[in-house]
Amino acid sequence: QVQLVESGGGLVQAGGSLRLSCAASGRTFSTYAVGWFRQAPGKEREFVATISWNFIRTYYADSVKGRFTISRDNAKNTVYLQMNTMKPEDTAVYYCATGPRVPTTKVRDYDYWGQGTQVTVSS
Repeated sequence: QVQLVESGGGLVQAGGSLRLSCAASGRTFSTYAVGWFRQAPGKEREFVATISWNFIRTYYADSVKGRFTISRDNAKNTVYLQMNTMKPEDTAVYYCATGPRVPTTKVRDYDYWGQGTQVTVSS
């Protein structure tokens, strides 16, 4: 079992930045891919970014490419999502998840999820 806890969410103005953290406990997730997803009110959960266990591969949703950066520190069992040039449409609850051996963009491929952290971008 892996327990994931997200932190770093909050309220930011459009154009601003936030950094989310996802800390894992229990079984280490250093050999698994980790993804970030988000869910806005009334919408389905959607893929944001994912990173392979060895940092080599990262993938981003088109909507965040060039603005968001995913990274990980396996020694600290933590994954980060740096969000820059934020837009009101980035407003959502952000979740980190792990489970697959290789990074994927599909919600169904991830077995373990955090409780989420709220991000609100004001215009």
